[in-house]
Amino acid sequence: MKNQGSWQFHYLIYVAIALNCYAYPAGANDNKAQQPTDFIELAAVMLKDGHHDRALLALQSVDLGNKKTDLARFYTLQGLAYLGLNDLEAAKDSLRLAVRNGQKDPSIFIYLAQAYFGVKDYKNTLDALEKAGALVNKDAVLISLKAESYWHLQRTTAAIDTLNEGQRAFPSDSRFLKRKVFYFVELGLYQEAIRLGREYFKRADATAADYVAFGNALRLSREYQEAINILEVARLQYPHEEMVAKLLAHTYLDQGQLNSAAFILEQAALLNPVLQAEAAEIYRRAGRFHKALTLNESISDQKVKLKQRLSILLALKQFEHAANMESSLYRTGLLEDQDIRYALAYALFSSRRFSAVDKHLQHLTNAELFRKATELRRLMEVCKNEPWQCT
Repeated sequence: MKNQGSWQFHYLIYVAIALNCYAYPAGANDNKAQQPTDFIELAAVMLKDGHHDRALLALQSVDLGNKKTDLARFYTLQGLAYLGLNDLEAAKDSLRLAVRNGQKDPSIFIYLAQAYFGVKDYKNTLDALEKAGALVNKDAVLISLKAESYWHLQRTTAAIDTLNEGQRAFPSDSRFLKRKVFYFVELGLYQEAIRLGREYFKRADATAADYVAFGNALRLSREYQEAINILEVARLQYPHEEMVAKLLAHTYLDQGQLNSAAFILEQAALLNPVLQAEAAEIYRRAGRFHKALTLNESISDQKVKLKQRLSILLALKQFEHAANMESSLYRTGLLEDQDIRYALAYALFSSRRFSAVDKHLQHLTNAELFRKATELRRLMEVCKNEPWQCT
């Protein structure tokens, strides 16, 4: 869950104060040499300073067999330390032991809910949140956690009702509206999702990542035109965001609009030249070979450039130019790719360099390419014996 760390820290401070975890023993400054080390207090100090691993080390020295040991506090601190280290299974077990040993403060259930949610135990997440009582309704993140748990349990009405409650309690917090948008997309209620999405994107805190997430959700749901509408707006607002451009281009590809996709990537390549190859490839697929060849000139990755250039030259039937790439293909190791080796052999054949063709064909072991190589050898024999058929 996104913001998990922030509310964890917030409640860590709350719990520590509520449970008096940071208090020092009375008279701690008097006669220090005569007093034994209180490892529970030491662990509390370590937690306060953010040293979760050191807190666990201190707790290892606590005598759990001593009847005076405050087990509720011990397991509370141990659970908080494990949470800080993101060991959710261990945190869950420790916090449950804290409750069994008499921990009454409702804040403990907030941490239990977090641990349960982290290990995908959504039923117990909801049980823990219910036991936390009124604390849940005071924190937007906890309400969101509750809604997510309902959603994972496929209790969709309860999930949406919880989000509505969150919106009423925190009208300026857009997380509830945002989550509803994605829930409606997943439920296939696209028109309602689109309506809420437009409302959400009117807010100043909507980010490029939000546009990408919503656009991609619509795209995956095959609502291509609405995805394009959303992403075109995002492209105007965030012209330098590469992910917006890439997703919009691929959505156009889904619609078979190759030229639109290629143009968007070509523009994005002005900021990130790596995209030049993808733009050129889409232009090639669109049949705009000369445009593709122009973009191909600027590709820095030599393997990508040469492989693409070979396919473009073959499409343009510029067989001499393609055949002349032989040494470059050798140098970059591309001839290890049997498809490229056959393409070069075909270029050599088409430029009537028959003597150079067979040395490439004999390397082909792929069944389909082997069949093509056999046919190419047959055609070479025809050309040698009846040259007028190969003009």
